[in-house]
Amino acid sequence: MGDNWPIGVCDSGIGGLTVVKELLELMPDEHFIYFGDTARIPYGDRPPAEILTFMRQILRFFTEQKVKMVVVACNTMTAVGLDMAWREFPFPVVGVNTGIRSALAASRSGRIGVIATQATVASGLHERTAKAIDAKAVVALQACPKLVPLIEREQLEGPAVEAAVAEYLRPLRDAGVDALILGCTHYPFISPVISRYLGPAVTIVNPARETALDAVSLLAEYDLRGNGPGSVRFCFSADLERARRLAARIIPGPLPAFEKVDMATMPDV
Repeated sequence: MGDNWPIGVCDSGIGGLTVVKELLELMPDEHFIYFGDTARIPYGDRPPAEILTFMRQILRFFTEQKVKMVVVACNTMTAVGLDMAWREFPFPVVGVNTGIRSALAASRSGRIGVIATQATVASGLHERTAKAIDAKAVVALQACPKLVPLIEREQLEGPAVEAAVAEYLRPLRDAGVDALILGCTHYPFISPVISRYLGPAVTIVNPARETALDAVSLLAEYDLRGNGPGSVRFCFSADLERARRLAARIIPGPLPAFEKVDMATMPDV
């Protein structure tokens, strides 16, 4: 693979754009291809076998695009299929950083909360990571099935979002957490609502920056850094105009044309 081959970035929808923003800031000389599976979102309440099938299709697409590395900018895919991606595909793969180290560093009590999809919560990844770092850490996990569909429908403020945030965060607030990990790359879109509900005593941890830094480190480890000028392509499986409107909230500057890719026609491998 060549140094100037692109880096693939994928998510179940638009959430991974929060990681793309960080990647573009850290690696402006690289070429990126983003794919969001907006036709089949959400992934978080699907069985693991189906998530793995979707991942294989996406990674096959990236193989055909001759990528040199893939950033899986989706917590659900990271929790369910990162090991599979390393085993079955020829390029290095980075998953979403758990954010556990940052949360434990910010916490005064050692009690941290994690909001995520059902699949991510069921994987136990955050709790295992926390216990490996600090056996005394207390991790309160909360699945939030309503949040991703609301965000994908561009409901980032208002009564529906506020009600869902209150429903999911009330148990964590009552549990006394003082650091909260946004365990889904969609959730930074509604971080103002989350912050208002929890108040200033709770630190919000967005692992997007740590994920991008992990990608920089892995690229250097494999000696695959590009030399620019960089570029970015945005590909989605449905709803290009909605994806563009949401991307404009996250990605600075003018956006290129968005491309539609029908992932359902891509065979798994």
